[in-house]
Amino acid sequence: MVENDKSVAAIKPYRLGLVLSGGGARGFAHVGALKVLDELGIRPNLISGTSAGSLIGVLYADGYTPDEIIELFSTLNFSDLAEITIPRSGFFKITRFRNFLKKVLRSRRLEDLEIPVMVTATDLDHGKSRTFTSGSIVDTVCASCSIPVLFSPVVIDGIHYVDGGVLRNFPVTPIRPLCDIIMGVNVNPMVAKDYKKTIIGIAERSYGFIFKSNTLSDMKLCDILIQTKEIIEYNIFDIESLREIATCGYRDTKEVIRLDKENFRNLKAPFTT
Repeated sequence: MVENDKSVAAIKPYRLGLVLSGGGARGFAHVGALKVLDELGIRPNLISGTSAGSLIGVLYADGYTPDEIIELFSTLNFSDLAEITIPRSGFFKITRFRNFLKKVLRSRRLEDLEIPVMVTATDLDHGKSRTFTSGSIVDTVCASCSIPVLFSPVVIDGIHYVDGGVLRNFPVTPIRPLCDIIMGVNVNPMVAKDYKKTIIGIAERSYGFIFKSNTLSDMKLCDILIQTKEIIEYNIFDIESLREIATCGYRDTKEVIRLDKENFRNLKAPFTT
């Protein structure tokens, strides 16, 4: 339910908070959801993201439209963003992804974005979730996207960080106290029945269980929850299918609107403090 107590809502600095889960290539479903919001004239006042959700969130907050985000990745494949290396702390280097972000981002720091974005990563040294509200966008997003074992940890201020989804794949909790209304898009609602018995296949399935288990409490904190259904057909490295994945997010968001028109009308209502 959307909080209707104006005295409570008045003390919260943001009207609409948008939460984007992690999920690798499945995160392009977030682009479809954002496209629906754009068509409705609804703009989030605060974005919270983990892993792929942080990537899509910062690109949108940096001024890219959903269609432009798709175009940024439309000619890329996994090898364009990750380079295989001799395993030490990870099988792949994140250097190509880092260089891609440096090339396309207009803003350099989180505090410079048009919409505030909170990026969640996992502090590997101290075993806790960390939400960044300031600092280098490239560093924090790379940290949030660095799937353990597959990618080496990212060091920020002497601390090693890995994928935020390890402890919080759906970062609603960090922004719940700050927002009148929370809309969440979860692109990892299920774990596939079948999987390949390869390093990547086993890793993807294992992380799928982790992501599913640590999202349950955060899901309950959403006022509006969008969960992609057929997205499970695509694996987390399936960047070549980004348009089909985005279409899934678009279609499922449209369906939630159809079933929950009242809450979406509330999103378009004026926000007064």
